[in-house]
Amino acid sequence: MIPRALTETLQRFAQSFPVVAITGPRQSGKTTLARTVFADKAYVSLEDPIERAFALEDPRGFLARFEQGAVFDEAQRWPDLFSYLQGMVDTKRAPGRFVLTGSQQFGLLAGVTQSLAGRVGLTRLLPLTFAEMPEVSRQLGIDAMMMQGGYPFLHTQPIIAADWFSSYIATYVERDVRQVLNIQDLGTFQRFLRLCAGRSGQLLNLSALAGEAGISHNTARAWLSVLESSDLVFLLPPYHRNFGKRLVKTPKLYFLDSGLACWLLGIRSPEVLSLHPSRGALFETWVLGEFVKGRFNLGLPTDLYFWRDNNGLEADLIFEVGAHLQPVEIKSGQTVTRDYLQAGQASARFARSEALRPWLIYGGSESYERSGVSVIGWRDIASRLSSSAAPP
Repeated sequence: MIPRALTETLQRFAQSFPVVAITGPRQSGKTTLARTVFADKAYVSLEDPIERAFALEDPRGFLARFEQGAVFDEAQRWPDLFSYLQGMVDTKRAPGRFVLTGSQQFGLLAGVTQSLAGRVGLTRLLPLTFAEMPEVSRQLGIDAMMMQGGYPFLHTQPIIAADWFSSYIATYVERDVRQVLNIQDLGTFQRFLRLCAGRSGQLLNLSALAGEAGISHNTARAWLSVLESSDLVFLLPPYHRNFGKRLVKTPKLYFLDSGLACWLLGIRSPEVLSLHPSRGALFETWVLGEFVKGRFNLGLPTDLYFWRDNNGLEADLIFEVGAHLQPVEIKSGQTVTRDYLQAGQASARFARSEALRPWLIYGGSESYERSGVSVIGWRDIASRLSSSAAPP
């Protein structure tokens, strides 16, 4: 097993909550992590038709086997489980008694919010961060890294990434999306996915996206909501404290795994990616993913934003550090130019005295301070993630 940064958060939650839940996209490693961290607990997969039939026919008899607790994998497959667990944990509120995992975040969250509110510590496990990857993977160049993405299987098994992503999308579309949205025309949905990948790192224009996909505005909104709930895409909101009407209110769309975005765009080699017109946006996608995953691994909300106003001031990424703001500029080039530094300086200008020294994350390998800007090579992002969030 690849050691996961979420482990410490799971252990912390298990000391406080009677139920711990792990959500996240398929194949992010939820089952492996739950069985490793809670190896002393019984394990039940509710994907198993025998176990699920037992639970449906005799729920009390099924749960009587697990008075001391258990790991219930794919918990959303038996929706009544959450109500039964409520009664069990209210009777015996031992911390860390039950562990739930679920790939369909929207299914798991529905049960948690209805029956287990206040009783569950909710975590999200996304694909690997750069720091979690095996040493051999961390030797890859930035283009190969963006193409590979962070799904654990691609870093532990000898498989071509394009083959794995092809199977992943087919399985995801057939199993999850069709069940939830009852989509009849899978080709249209796959076209919608590819159009979203082409917009990763851009302001979301839902009307234009719907028009190009050949679907209604409401359908596009529903499909995007499912992608977001499945932790495949992330909507980065604009920062809005004290900046009035100049604010651009539209969120930016990002894929949470750059490898999946590359595959959807038809990029099949690092050489093609290095010359691709979307390379800058994909690098920004990879960096944003590192920040989102880092905060989720600490059990925290994202609390990440961007800033852009009508006068041209912008920051690719900002987050609060106490009473201050940390602006981040992201550039994919391997050489720090004067324009890069000026962009980094400008990213802090809108916040005036509230801004900390701006960060410039770029596609090169060196990190240093220059002209009032912290220049950070892409391999050193992990060392800065602790500055963007700290566990309580």
